[in-house]
Amino acid sequence: MSAFGAGARSFRRAAVTLLIAAALYEATARSGYFAAALLPTLPAVAHALWAMLMDGTMLRHASYTLYRVMFGLGLAVAVGLPLGILMGRIPAVEHFFLPLVSVLMPIPSLAWVPVFILWFGLGNVTTILIVFYAATFPMLLNAWSGVRSVNPLWMRAAGAMGANGQSLFWKVIIPGASPFIITGFRQAFLRSWIAVVGAEMIAASAWGLGWVIFDAKEFLNADIMLASLAVIGCIGFGFERLVFGSLERATVLRWGMVRTAKG
Repeated sequence: MSAFGAGARSFRRAAVTLLIAAALYEATARSGYFAAALLPTLPAVAHALWAMLMDGTMLRHASYTLYRVMFGLGLAVAVGLPLGILMGRIPAVEHFFLPLVSVLMPIPSLAWVPVFILWFGLGNVTTILIVFYAATFPMLLNAWSGVRSVNPLWMRAAGAMGANGQSLFWKVIIPGASPFIITGFRQAFLRSWIAVVGAEMIAASAWGLGWVIFDAKEFLNADIMLASLAVIGCIGFGFERLVFGSLERATVLRWGMVRTAKG
């Protein structure tokens, strides 16, 4: 099957799943079991989303949130990926950092929000640092696990064929660890969204999707809350299909590290 055909088939499956979920939600909203103000119908949510898109507020809120996510995630990748690789390759680095990671990782990122507000005040700096904190650990631990999982037989075979340290790193270690690294990237991205929405509810001054959700709750505007959640979901879906899917096709699938899903 061609890449285009596989992509179209995957899109159809996703569309069916989303349509079924939307139908179940709409049936529940129209059942009368919940008040319309608390569980608005999909047309009401779509109307609120369209109104915010037309006046530009939704796009501005989404751009602020996406900026914070990408900035914090970029910092997490820049720190967590090389540090995880070093931990997997150099025992001294692993022994030094692993206890620190084991202590810090169980602390929820949102628990740091009040502390970061005291240190850095309200606004972008605190929110970005919360995202950075949340995203670093899945990136680091997956890179570490991926490097440690590389088959030693591959290393010996490459060494026997004359590969030097640099060739071993780029042609054996990185391809072997790539499924873990991409998984870490995915998890870091998801953790970034959890962190940014929570941090924006507390630490953002006036802009961001998390702030919109929190502000709408104060006025029982469930349609605006759900419209903001829909935007977050669409952004996540787009990144999963366009960014992570393309990254997998360009790396692990191309290198033969995993098999494509059939059916």
